[in-house]
Amino acid sequence: MKPSRSRLLLTLALAALPVRAAEWHVAPHGSDAGPGTRRAPLRTIQRAAQLAQPGDTITVHAGVYRERVNPPRGGTSDTRRIVYRAAPGERVEIKGSEIVRGWEHVQGEVWKVTLPNAFFGDFNPFADRIHGDWFDPRGREHHTGAVYLNGEWLIEAATLEEVLPPPDAAAGRPVTTPAGPRWFARVEAGHTTIWAQFPGADPNRELVEVNVRRTVFYPDQPGRNYITVRGFILRHAATPWAPPTAEQIGLIGTHWSKGWIIESNVISHSTCAGLALGKHGDAFDNTSANTAEGYVKTIERAHAFRIPWTREHIGHHVVRGNTISHCEQAAIVGSLGGAFCRIEGNVIHDIHVRRLFSGAEMAGIKLHAAIDTVIRGNHIYRTCRGLWLDWMAQGTRVSRNLFHDNGPWEDLFVEVNHGPFVVDHNLFLSPTSLLDMSQGGAYAHNLFAGKLISVPELGRETPFHPAHSTAVAGLRRIEGGDNRFFNNVFLGRGGSGSAPAPSVAPQWAGGYGLWGYDFRPHPTRAAGNVYLAGAQPGVAERDTALILDADPGLRLTEAHGRWYLHLYRDPAWDRAATRRVTSDLLGRARVPDLPYVNPDDSPLVLDRDWYGRRRGPRPTPGPFEKPGRGQIHLRVW
Repeated sequence: MKPSRSRLLLTLALAALPVRAAEWHVAPHGSDAGPGTRRAPLRTIQRAAQLAQPGDTITVHAGVYRERVNPPRGGTSDTRRIVYRAAPGERVEIKGSEIVRGWEHVQGEVWKVTLPNAFFGDFNPFADRIHGDWFDPRGREHHTGAVYLNGEWLIEAATLEEVLPPPDAAAGRPVTTPAGPRWFARVEAGHTTIWAQFPGADPNRELVEVNVRRTVFYPDQPGRNYITVRGFILRHAATPWAPPTAEQIGLIGTHWSKGWIIESNVISHSTCAGLALGKHGDAFDNTSANTAEGYVKTIERAHAFRIPWTREHIGHHVVRGNTISHCEQAAIVGSLGGAFCRIEGNVIHDIHVRRLFSGAEMAGIKLHAAIDTVIRGNHIYRTCRGLWLDWMAQGTRVSRNLFHDNGPWEDLFVEVNHGPFVVDHNLFLSPTSLLDMSQGGAYAHNLFAGKLISVPELGRETPFHPAHSTAVAGLRRIEGGDNRFFNNVFLGRGGSGSAPAPSVAPQWAGGYGLWGYDFRPHPTRAAGNVYLAGAQPGVAERDTALILDADPGLRLTEAHGRWYLHLYRDPAWDRAATRRVTSDLLGRARVPDLPYVNPDDSPLVLDRDWYGRRRGPRPTPGPFEKPGRGQIHLRVW
């Protein structure tokens, strides 16, 4: 029987009406058997996740939630997403740890506890060894477990003897290593015993926690798109090593999805990675034998995966306004899945500072294939390396970031990229500003207070792409050069001596200024730059302001959470003949034969300074437009 015309019209009209979104409330005093209203909230975030549908909001109220949130579904579009948010103005913590009591005093500052393995469920991080491609254990075992005293983690010892005091130690005498208090765990059939040093503390009277969950907020399957995570404190995860050739699991992560917004969160104390935008897992995880060929195969498999690595399916995440710290691999990591993203306004600090293990994946931000990704307005400090763009940084823009106190490596490492990518209006204040193992980069209006090192890479062929695409157009080696440096300020370390001039092009060349690029086969274009305190231009460079003996006395200070840059700006800086930096000025990167444009393919025009102030046709060199002369003080964060 056919429906009547009026009934059919009513059905179509109802289908056209917007679906009313629901709001699910969660609170510590709630019940998962309840309706999830404000008056009768749910008890766990996971229960709300199971109920929420596209367009819904999950509002979590003040408290500590010890659970792993595994979203079973995502939204359907940017306007119909599922939003997880801390209730405005309320402190909401989600932890991957559990409280441990019942510690027995051993001697001195050492205590121990024995836990049934059932305490950990089906995952015991104290038996979970860190391993994977490009991981270096430095001759010992490491585990994803951790022990926390009042929120701060202790250090895993290699042996029980490192924890126990020597036999002749006086009773009650603090026993610690130079690196701080340590713990050691032994997992046996049925139970796990943990020994730990608690200098000056009774662990039964303090808050002592241990890792029990691998992650805190992470979907167990790819393709959970359009999720927002806002305003939480996310801590304590037993995360695995996250190389580019394996599933990258962070304390929070997107798991090969599209369109997440992760904003205004505090993320800390992840054994390896804090926030992961990386690839899916498969049977080939950690089987690359640490080779470039292995990663090329990873890229091929990503294109062939059931959710293929394409602009339509992957990336487009927004990561903004978060504070990320105390991660021993990276604050933000992403292989392939970090394409077409915006990473902006984040504070990243204290990353890989303990250095118990090593490898090739540690940085404040470590991205492979940051295609058309914008990394803007972040504050990155006290990391081993600030930002590492590794493979396929094409269409990437790094703009208005504050880098300082990063080492022993550098603020920015660009590895085996062919361009075009743009680095503009940044403050590079660490001892080494740039390690350039790429080509096709455009650097404009930056302040380089450290060294610049140029290195070719002839042993690997790495991909380049058609414009704004993940498709591979070809593979080439990095011969070096083909860069652009316009309107930058380079600071040396005093003196007017000239740069060294080896008779043979060195593998590693550089120092203060651009002279190291004189030894690369492809020309680097440079103009409008300022060189101070011994920094040196390249031999072919023109239109510079070369003020070798002028030391600006650069200092960065912090007061009440605000950061200030202090320096003396000599009027002679204005002798540099600058031009506005545009797509036309930058031309085309040699290998991909592509122009320097915005991610939406519109022409690039660098006409705004660090503060967003408009620049004229002859802009001021460095990040700041007309900041004044003489001694100046600038608030930079």
